[in-house]
Amino acid sequence: MGFKKTILLVSAFALTAFTAPVPDCPDEGAQNHAVGTTAALTAQELITISPATASCAGATSPEECADASQAAPALNKAFETYKITSKGEQAALIAYMLFESVDFKYKKNHFPGRPGQGTRMMAMPPFVKQYATAVAGAAAVTQAEAAGGDAGVNAILALANRDDATSFGSAAWFLSTQCSAGVRAGLDAETLEGWHTFLTECVGTTAAAERDPAWTAATKTLGGY
Repeated sequence: MGFKKTILLVSAFALTAFTAPVPDCPDEGAQNHAVGTTAALTAQELITISPATASCAGATSPEECADASQAAPALNKAFETYKITSKGEQAALIAYMLFESVDFKYKKNHFPGRPGQGTRMMAMPPFVKQYATAVAGAAAVTQAEAAGGDAGVNAILALANRDDATSFGSAAWFLSTQCSAGVRAGLDAETLEGWHTFLTECVGTTAAAERDPAWTAATKTLGGY
């Protein structure tokens, strides 16, 4: 694996902060990972996992909010694109994004309002730039960056947030390019230990208790428990 850069990912409200290594090349085991197939995620399943996703009524930034009916097809597209086929991995990514975006209400940071920070996983600008390059191309990112300063990083974020598919696709891209085969196997197993290992070893944050309810709900809902 090539040289790793350390980046900072922070939730929409800056409630958590953590570093995550972004490799210059994907993990070989992650590239080859595939476990079965699952039925398409439904809006009702998202609502069961997080009732707050049922509606955007009352959202403070309604232009950023995505309800379950918008999120479900975007998530299905991301899972298909990045070959996230196991229920355990899908549940983990849903839980991860629900926490970071406050139930899909935000796709850019508001408090303290860091320029260029966002997508549904609330990544800091260096990571957003890498993801935007993957989905929009280097030329588009270079053109956006030419605006300079805050305008430049905001323009790059706009590429990553250009539609629901890209905004919701960042976490699946993250998993498929950064997490080791061992971490992914832990998510496949649908164990709390596997979830916590994903958070601590791949995401690079603490296994905070407030992150667990969404994972528990997602795992039970997708697993039919």
